[in-house]
Amino acid sequence: MANSGAGTHGLIQIRIGGYGGQGIVVAGMLLGKAASLYDGKEAVFTQAYGPEARGGASNADVIISDHAVDYPYVSRPDILAVMFQEAYARFRPLLSPGGVLIIEQDLVHPDADDGLCIGLPATRMAEELGSKLVTNVVLLGYIIGVTAVASCEAVKQAIRTTVKERVIDLDLRAFDAGYERALRDR
Repeated sequence: MANSGAGTHGLIQIRIGGYGGQGIVVAGMLLGKAASLYDGKEAVFTQAYGPEARGGASNADVIISDHAVDYPYVSRPDILAVMFQEAYARFRPLLSPGGVLIIEQDLVHPDADDGLCIGLPATRMAEELGSKLVTNVVLLGYIIGVTAVASCEAVKQAIRTTVKERVIDLDLRAFDAGYERALRDR
């Protein structure tokens, strides 16, 4: 698996798509916080979700750059991670040529000719850790392991300073599980 590298002028566009309740927004927020506060990069985080609080489509977009970000919206993601079939259908056509596509392999069924997909059983991995609620953090660990878009320690620091104290250890284990799986899959 190739490192995603950087888009135009050191700018990387990341979109995480799923449905409300999967923790998509939290994953994006953690990634943006890690890049900006702990890796010293410029980062912009935006979110979008349907009218339904849970069950509707949602996405979290993060732009990471070595320079100021002039336009805060993802247009052609360099990294696309999707955890919902509708997110795959909607966002897959926007993926930059040569971009990285990660799918939740138990929930997303890619087109037969889509050879770019990297499958991850994030939900099963989270269940094995004791809670489906950390599926998003498993996915985040995998994204970092595959792309190195932020440093491992920066994301762990973002987790430690963002999530509730009672779930920090579980989230850190979930991150490590995703990260280590990515390293094994290389």
